[in-house]
Amino acid sequence: MSNYSINNPVELAEAFKALSNPNRLQIFQRLLTCCSPGTVCSADTVSGFFVGELGEDLAVAPSTLSHHIKELQRAGLIKTLRKGKNIECFVDVDTVRELLEFFAVPLNSTISEV
Repeated sequence: MSNYSINNPVELAEAFKALSNPNRLQIFQRLLTCCSPGTVCSADTVSGFFVGELGEDLAVAPSTLSHHIKELQRAGLIKTLRKGKNIECFVDVDTVRELLEFFAVPLNSTISEV
């Protein structure tokens, strides 16, 4: 489970800051596709991409890709798991769920007031 919490505005700002970089946003979007469409991702069923796979479409050096991965991980958006010589990256399901809740609550209350 992540230490991330939407109740902490500093951590929430860090997540948005990490996603404000186009390359990191693209990496995160790719990782969000790890679950099959129409299924609910859980920590047990989510799969990931290896770091090399994530960098295939990005025109960045491997060291820059590593930096982006580290920033996403630091912000609590992704997790990594070493598998031999490779590192697998996957979204932190709990963090994504909290971000969804963050956007859903204000949106629902705003719509009902209109």
